[in-house]
Amino acid sequence: MTTRIVLASHNAHKLEELRRILAPLVPGIELIGYDGPEPIESGVTFEENALIKARAAASHTGLPALADDSGISVEVLGGSPGIFSARWAGPARSDEANVQLLLWQLGDLADGHRGAAFVCAAALVTPDGSERVVRGEWAGSILREAAGAGGFGYDPVFLPHGEMRSAAELSPAEKDAESHRRRAFTALAPEIQQLTAQ
Repeated sequence: MTTRIVLASHNAHKLEELRRILAPLVPGIELIGYDGPEPIESGVTFEENALIKARAAASHTGLPALADDSGISVEVLGGSPGIFSARWAGPARSDEANVQLLLWQLGDLADGHRGAAFVCAAALVTPDGSERVVRGEWAGSILREAAGAGGFGYDPVFLPHGEMRSAAELSPAEKDAESHRRRAFTALAPEIQQLTAQ
């Protein structure tokens, strides 16, 4: 039996990534894209914004909804860009501009001061009002220049702990095995499995 769950995102990369991540974790899930209106993300944490998106999608579609709010947190910047990661260089939402601004801000900082983590808050909201949100983090550091053509967002400048390659140089399978989204949605998987068992 297949259970349809909507992903509260218009981002095709994210839908593809989460389908890969969730397929082995939750057999029987059919993750579909969301074509409804985007809510205003007025939260001040990843968790609040993930819940805002999931609530909107569940209300609009009448289906259980998954959402994530994610970004990069840089230690020396006090956790920024954080929830502003997608718009760090302005409203155009350009990955390249965001990356270039971050590299400029870190300038000539020594390697020991370039610590960072990708953060993902994953939320599940059902039409009956049940809600759950969890967080996953992928620790690493910021490279001095972009490397790799894979991935998206800040992947080319993120060096995961224990790796010699940027997140953009990892294969999709390698990234899926370790990423912040994998960690968050693995933690959320038991609640999703309950829906597919009903």
